[in-house]
Amino acid sequence: MDWMPLLSTLAGAVIGITATLVADRNRWRREEVRHALEVRREVYTEFVSALKTAGEEMRAVALGDHMSGSARDAAVREAVRGTGIYTASERLWLVGPPQVVAAGNDAFHRLRAIRDAYARGVAVGSAEETPLIAQRRTAMAQMRRVMREDLGIGPLGIE
Repeated sequence: MDWMPLLSTLAGAVIGITATLVADRNRWRREEVRHALEVRREVYTEFVSALKTAGEEMRAVALGDHMSGSARDAAVREAVRGTGIYTASERLWLVGPPQVVAAGNDAFHRLRAIRDAYARGVAVGSAEETPLIAQRRTAMAQMRRVMREDLGIGPLGIE
């Protein structure tokens, strides 16, 4: 009996199966990378949006009627809490790489510094508020830059 045709067929089958498995594995890896990228994009968008909304909400409270110190404090804190920023922050901590988490955390703490100032009665547009706003803008720009870099998107060049 001639074994050559059988061995050739068997070798061809092994090569074909191996090639298919390698191709499937590579395709799976690409899909996993694409999915992870999409999850990070979603989390980053949620976090940045919550930061912006929190800033707008607490500024609106600070611009409102001058209420008592404790009522103003509670209103400013509730304005931030109601934006979902804490949940968005936790999601960022779970899926973001260290440099994004660090930049996001800095932006978050800059927002909290403004929140605390408004809660103390600092007026919108005051000399005391100005450096806090500048620090927040710088932190937000840095955070966006690091997020864009992580997502493989080039710099904007406008901030």
